[in-house]
Amino acid sequence: MNWLLIFEIAYLIILVLVCLRIIYDTRSTTKTLAYLLLAIFVPFAGMLFYFSFGINYRKRKMYSKKLIADDSISAKLKENIYRYSKYMFDESSADVQSSRELAVMLVKDNMSPLTGHNEVKLLVNGERKFPEVLQAIQNARHHIHMEYYIYEDDEIGGAIADALIKKAKEGVTVRFIYDDFGSRSIRKKIVRRLGEGGVSAFPFYKIIFIAFANRLNYRNHRKIIVIDGSTAFVGGINVSDRYINHAAGTRALFWRDTHLRIDGPGVLYLQYLFLCDWNFCANDKLQPDAFFFPQSSTLAVKGNKVVQIAASGPDSDMPTILFSLLQAINLAKEEILITTPYFIPGESLIDALMVSALGGIAVKLLVPGLSDSKLVNAAARSYYGDLLKAGVEIYLYNKGFVHAKTMVTDRKIAIVGTANMDYRSFDLNFEVNAIVYDRDTAGELAEVFYKDIAEAEKINMAEWINRPAWKKLPEKIARLVSPLL
Repeated sequence: MNWLLIFEIAYLIILVLVCLRIIYDTRSTTKTLAYLLLAIFVPFAGMLFYFSFGINYRKRKMYSKKLIADDSISAKLKENIYRYSKYMFDESSADVQSSRELAVMLVKDNMSPLTGHNEVKLLVNGERKFPEVLQAIQNARHHIHMEYYIYEDDEIGGAIADALIKKAKEGVTVRFIYDDFGSRSIRKKIVRRLGEGGVSAFPFYKIIFIAFANRLNYRNHRKIIVIDGSTAFVGGINVSDRYINHAAGTRALFWRDTHLRIDGPGVLYLQYLFLCDWNFCANDKLQPDAFFFPQSSTLAVKGNKVVQIAASGPDSDMPTILFSLLQAINLAKEEILITTPYFIPGESLIDALMVSALGGIAVKLLVPGLSDSKLVNAAARSYYGDLLKAGVEIYLYNKGFVHAKTMVTDRKIAIVGTANMDYRSFDLNFEVNAIVYDRDTAGELAEVFYKDIAEAEKINMAEWINRPAWKKLPEKIARLVSPLL
């Protein structure tokens, strides 16, 4: 009996200490309450879940993204970024200047320069992206940098691997980062073949059994290719055959996704992100040089697009991607068009969308009709009622699976990237979005959005609100655990 009492006292002390740590360490009030309830009402397993998935690595930087060791050089670079961004802003159109708050925020928080004179190409689906990628790889002269969340051992994965090996044998330096969970199918064959062919390949945050749950929780969800420091690809399309839609009738599921090709100074911040990730994965000490970061005059192209990059992850002081989306929404005056495959937005984003809709702005949201996760889909559906009441139009994509992560505001700002609108993308994953301040690009992306909703079912507010309680209950339960998904 005495041993049982001692055990109970010890458990209570541990529980109190864990709860204090949760309160101290978790930024979001919603997530704090969720973890507290889990720890208190699910003995042992709740605490284990928190230590596996809930530790706030934003406060315990997983790695330093400080690429330049010399503080004086770093300070000078920072000053140059401010000066260059101010010059570009002053020289930009009225449309860009109307987005001043967003541009300034990204310079201050992310040290992401506002870059002009870019060419930007919108790549809809894998059948448009991969030919561009293979051609750009073929044209590489000095280096090819790639990092992907999902890289699969299939036809397109093999074709890109062959192209990389060919360039490596020609003397081009090829560096490749793959997420150890998302790209687990290539660990044995393709990674070995790349190494034998002269390509340097490393996993991001390698999964070790002892730390399996925690490492599994923090993934590199970025999809970045940088070639010769002048051409880059970024967006939602991983390297997999599933992203290529062949002739009608040859595959069961149509896969809708969006990517960007950028040529010009907008590439440089993507290069910076890759080098930081590379030094962490490869335990290397690559430093900026003229090959990685060509002079602006060398990068000059005929394009007139203004581009800025938003990136965040467990190494960030702030949830930069979330803040950039909120700022873009707050700046909108007429229209907000959002496509996302996973929609668990949190209170701040829900409130921003509702305020915009109630203020008379046309807010349209495109999500999958069927998600690849029933729990995530149920949690997402729990938010629809409030949005519909505020006037947000919600469309369920039925042609296939929509995996694109895009936003267009007022047909002036186009955002394409890797980040979903969910807690995981905002807090846990390493993500990157490209922001294009340009009416042509935003207009083209808006046209793609309207083509997509022609293949979607618009939710009827009255019918949705009046659904029977037994249909709403699972969604409300899923919403309770949504901060943990």
